[in-house]
Amino acid sequence: MSTHLVWYLRRLRTMGGQEILWRAVRFAQHLVVRPVTWRSARSSLFGREVPDWDSLLRRFRNSTGRPVLLDRTRAELIAAADPEAATAVVAAAERIRKGDVRLLGYPSASIGTTVDWNYDPLAGMRWPDTNSERIDHRTAAGDPKWIWELNRLQHLPLLAQAWLFTGEDRFADTAFDHLDSWIEQQPPGSGIAWRGAFECGIRAISVGVALQGLRDAPGLTAERYGKIVTLLGESARRCWAQRSLFSSANNHLIGELTGLAVAAMLLPELPSAARWEDDALDALAEHADRQILPDGSGAEQSIAYQLSTVELLAIVYVLRALRAEPPAGRSAATGESAQHRIGAAIGRSSRYLAMLVGDADPQPRYGDDDGGFALRLGSEQIRTVREHLGITEAVVPDRAVARAATSTMTSAWLRTALGNDGMGLPIDVPGLGVSGYAPDGGLAVLRADGRRVTMDVGPLGYLSIAAHGHADALAVTLAVDGVELIGDPGTASYYGYPNQRAVHRSTRVHPTVTVDDLDQSVAGGPFLWTVHAEVRVRSVDLTRGLVDAEHDGYRRLADPVVHRRWLVAPPERRELVIVDLVSGSGTHSAQVSWPLHPALDIRPVDGGHIVTHHGHTALTALYAATAPLARNEIRGDERSDLGWWSERLEAREPSWLIGARCCGTAPFVVVTVLDPHHGVTPIRELRVKWTGTEIRAQWLDGGTVRTVVVDTLRDGAAELSHREISNRDL
Repeated sequence: MSTHLVWYLRRLRTMGGQEILWRAVRFAQHLVVRPVTWRSARSSLFGREVPDWDSLLRRFRNSTGRPVLLDRTRAELIAAADPEAATAVVAAAERIRKGDVRLLGYPSASIGTTVDWNYDPLAGMRWPDTNSERIDHRTAAGDPKWIWELNRLQHLPLLAQAWLFTGEDRFADTAFDHLDSWIEQQPPGSGIAWRGAFECGIRAISVGVALQGLRDAPGLTAERYGKIVTLLGESARRCWAQRSLFSSANNHLIGELTGLAVAAMLLPELPSAARWEDDALDALAEHADRQILPDGSGAEQSIAYQLSTVELLAIVYVLRALRAEPPAGRSAATGESAQHRIGAAIGRSSRYLAMLVGDADPQPRYGDDDGGFALRLGSEQIRTVREHLGITEAVVPDRAVARAATSTMTSAWLRTALGNDGMGLPIDVPGLGVSGYAPDGGLAVLRADGRRVTMDVGPLGYLSIAAHGHADALAVTLAVDGVELIGDPGTASYYGYPNQRAVHRSTRVHPTVTVDDLDQSVAGGPFLWTVHAEVRVRSVDLTRGLVDAEHDGYRRLADPVVHRRWLVAPPERRELVIVDLVSGSGTHSAQVSWPLHPALDIRPVDGGHIVTHHGHTALTALYAATAPLARNEIRGDERSDLGWWSERLEAREPSWLIGARCCGTAPFVVVTVLDPHHGVTPIRELRVKWTGTEIRAQWLDGGTVRTVVVDTLRDGAAELSHREISNRDL
């Protein structure tokens, strides 16, 4: 049986009967649907009568009946307030004019000044200009993510801003040349650029916003305007007709609905605009509530996708707020409930993310990260959480969020457009820089004296496929004084390197326990999990610094076991203790892993590792178990793809993956003590005993014996104590 067929069978098992029927109908439609001409697309939008493009262009230039984001007056204010940022945008636009692009983590590439939108210069291949639904992007020689990024046309708003900042027509002319050639080469339904409604939606956002910024440019003729409106109308139609539903209704659906709403609001002359806007707003409000959980965490279990999802919601929220009056035939109350729900989702997400980063903690990372942007208005290549908070705080002001936020060109445009005065004063705000727990998303954050520890006690991901989740249940991360020590090693790859994709979402590379060299959950493909590990939270005590949880991912083994983990990190102590119990029957291996940031180095010692940062000791890691145990470490291994760290998709660098491997008959216990250093003597001589109901771990800390006692019969029963060394310890 072919690998492709196996994937389809696995995917089928994640669907219910209604979804199977829906997909069967859609598949049948794709067999008979053919690419269409732009003329027929225009007819399907406007009927047989050709619109009066001259009149419609005048209304567009006057901004009649529509919101405005990019305009020259605001550009002058922004450039005066932050000339350096404006200069960076102009420099980025200049590189685009020369045909220099850098997408994802790939090296820079030249697309030339006359662009072939189906050509991938890095792979040296041209994607077919055939029916888009018949292009199998999963088996192609090139990376579909790269060509999709290019065809999203997210560089157009940079060119539009450069024209607004400088008044130099060469930037506008390049934008129009790119739009002209794209429309000529990519008729609706033909080529990889039309493969999926999500691509239509993301592209529509950038084209619509850029077009509005260029509305007074000499190169915007009535004929050209008509072609671009047809492009946006056809894109909007596909966003709704081909939207992602059922088990695929994740961030893709948000992107599709946002593209639909943007086209409808910016181009009310489209005959279906009123209905499209209402449908998009209602659906966005519904799915904002689903994808941004009540505690503010993202349902997809991915920080990166939470950022892009919320920024998509913010675009719609801002455009709705900017419209001076509702379109004819609709009351001002229409959509107010949806607008409120979208704003509430933005607000609770922002407060959750602000809790994660605090005052000085590093970027939190878990789940997939494709580096995607909802709308590129700045020159930055990566969106950080703090930059994101600057954007959301401009949209939904919040003084607590403002303290954790950083301004960008995007936040400047939104703030200027909405008339907000600026981020709140840096005041002491309860809830920022302290411990917190998000029970819906399943993340515990323990803080004390410059230390941030997190433990993942949440689900694998969203919906039945959990496409962007990683098999990282009960993972523990550590940052001290703003320096990341133990973290999530990132995504590495989607399509470019399949083995890297598999390894970086596996349990082995995450700071948790791997049993019998198997993932906690069962992967069915690069964006598919067929069996999900379920986490049971027994106790979270923020005051005591204690988390107690377990997952059932290894109950599927021939000899089933359960992994239970206690995180003991009292706020008054610098060290943290991680106690792992593998309970059940049979002989098993258990690998405890601790992925280190690339800036760190290690020195193996008896029973553990000394971790250094710029030559200074940063962390001691000690391991002990009730079964035979051996320390291990690996860095930058090309064969196994272990020991790598990825800050951007399709890019990685070597980093240490340290830990210990234990083999024995279940039940058995593995204990790790992590001691961040502040110029103190390293801990040593970790020992562990288990009576069947009580786990007792001891180690030496200078002249003191430290002890952790865990009562396995009671939830959250773990205590850390100490006493001076006596003769019986020597």
